[in-house]
Amino acid sequence: QPGQCFQTLPNMLNWIQLVVLVPFSSYLSFPGSGYYSYRDDEDRYDHRYKGTPWCAPIKVKHGDVSCRTPRGEHYGNVMGTRCKIRCKQGYEAQSSEVVCMASKHWSLNYACREIRCPKLNMPANGGYKCSDGSYFNSRCEFFCSPGFSLKGQKTATCQHTKVWSAGDPTCVDIDPPKITCPTLKDKWAEPGKLTARVTWDTPEGVDTADGILTDVILKGRPSKSDFPEGLHKMAYTVFDRAGNKGSCRFTVRVRVRRCSPLFPPDNGYVKCDSDKDNYGATCQFTCTGGYELQGSAARVCQHGLTWSGSDTTCSPMNINVGVRTAAALLDQFYEKRRLLIISAPTAANHNYRFQMTNLQQAQCGLDLRHVTVIELVGTYPAQIGRIRHRLLSPALALQLRLLLQIPQRSFQMVLVDKQGMDKQRYPFPVTAAELFTTIDTFPLRKDEMVLQQEAGQTCQS
Repeated sequence: QPGQCFQTLPNMLNWIQLVVLVPFSSYLSFPGSGYYSYRDDEDRYDHRYKGTPWCAPIKVKHGDVSCRTPRGEHYGNVMGTRCKIRCKQGYEAQSSEVVCMASKHWSLNYACREIRCPKLNMPANGGYKCSDGSYFNSRCEFFCSPGFSLKGQKTATCQHTKVWSAGDPTCVDIDPPKITCPTLKDKWAEPGKLTARVTWDTPEGVDTADGILTDVILKGRPSKSDFPEGLHKMAYTVFDRAGNKGSCRFTVRVRVRRCSPLFPPDNGYVKCDSDKDNYGATCQFTCTGGYELQGSAARVCQHGLTWSGSDTTCSPMNINVGVRTAAALLDQFYEKRRLLIISAPTAANHNYRFQMTNLQQAQCGLDLRHVTVIELVGTYPAQIGRIRHRLLSPALALQLRLLLQIPQRSFQMVLVDKQGMDKQRYPFPVTAAELFTTIDTFPLRKDEMVLQQEAGQTCQS
């Protein structure tokens, strides 16, 4: 009916207006679910339900919100609405969930605040510089004052867990202090003395850190001391407060005016007074048994640093092999040399050959023990005797065998001491070591060993 159309038209216009007023986004939600979400720039507030208690729309900067209302999406922010707050990386929510209260206020503060780590501790004797204070992703670099070194990580970054990526480092003093020693001190001994007085200034240390040092410690004789002849190594040491050590070294050399050193002659000894070769020292020479002294028996170190007299030598005793009797031959060795008489029926005798080979390798030990070897080889009248390269007549060789009761047709060895006594007989060859062990038990040999040790005369045999 025409009249009905005009009555219905206002109602249709109200319905069209209602459709236009409903946001397009509401058509994208699920009807009756009660879920809806806001983004950072959304400001949604429906004034159509004025009688219903509503909270202010949630606006979250640096985050987003997801809400659930008990009365459906068309009743957003009504009492009982619960909203979850999620913040962007580097930020944290003051409250992870808020509820719309009857007071028309949200239950808690919901802003997203920038994550912040605890304030870093300032290292003693150092500091740090940060790119953005203590906030998230701020990078701090540590440094130390001059003289100190960083112990620990050089940088630290504020992480999303509000914890720094590295612990607090420390600045430690690891640089040793510096100290400079005096230069080399070189002095001659005072006249008539074997020492010299040496003086220098005590050095001072320098620390690169806090400048606090311990007392300077000297290792060696102090300044103004009398130093004996030779090279003396000295050292100064200083410590800083951290225990680092600084040190330096120098030497003190004292010289004594001396003659060139005198050495004992071969087969002889020298004994000097004073300091052996300094000005005024006197040296006495003696020869071992079987050797005769040639040259000066005593020499003195003179003012010109030269020795008085002439060079001293010990020459082998002149053995006379032309004597007519064996007794006359043996008398030449009395109190001078020991004799080792080796007898064999032929030069091809295996005991003789073994014994001579063994003794030839031990000639040094024989000379050290003043032993002269006499060889008696063969049978009369073809027998011969020999003292090194000097030959004895067959008659003299026979007399030696008869005098010492040595058989001609078998090997035998006789050891005679410096007093002409028959000390040991050997029917078979012996090693040089066995022979020397026997000789070293003789009383006179013990005194000889003391003199030889003082003179530095030694032998490997």
